[in-house]
Amino acid sequence: MFRVDLRAAARAPVVTEASLAADDPLFADLDFVPAQAVRVTGRLSMTGPGRYYWHATIETMVVGSCRRCLEAVQIAIRAPVALWFTEDQEDDDPSVWVIPQRSVELDLGDPVREELILAVPEYVLCREDCRGLCDQCGQDLNVGSCTCRRRPDDRWSALEALRGRLPE
Repeated sequence: MFRVDLRAAARAPVVTEASLAADDPLFADLDFVPAQAVRVTGRLSMTGPGRYYWHATIETMVVGSCRRCLEAVQIAIRAPVALWFTEDQEDDDPSVWVIPQRSVELDLGDPVREELILAVPEYVLCREDCRGLCDQCGQDLNVGSCTCRRRPDDRWSALEALRGRLPE
């Protein structure tokens, strides 16, 4: 849990700092795994009655899978965060987090989780020239070639038939 006292924010901006453990339940069931603690540093300011603005930075290393060969890849994450919170239950702006009225504390755990998910690239490569896996036997083509015979793709047969008919 990463909680901030909103009463202090009513008096002056509050520095927010946390180091959330990589195995924190907050990060369970993600497509990636934090390889180290997730560090969060920022500042929470009251912008009006029941309204708050939080700007912060999230930093960590995560482990994902290469989209071509499925090898584990470490990715450095450094993501800026800028979020609005409001006690106005009628606020329908999807970019604003609605919090209970007269809240004393603000739990920043879920916003940190969401921003971390958005910061991790959807598609990761172990390297730009990754050759991936053989689509027939599953051999990692970065390690070595396989012995599969390549079959022509039937979807290209109509174009292949035109090859001999067209002038060069």
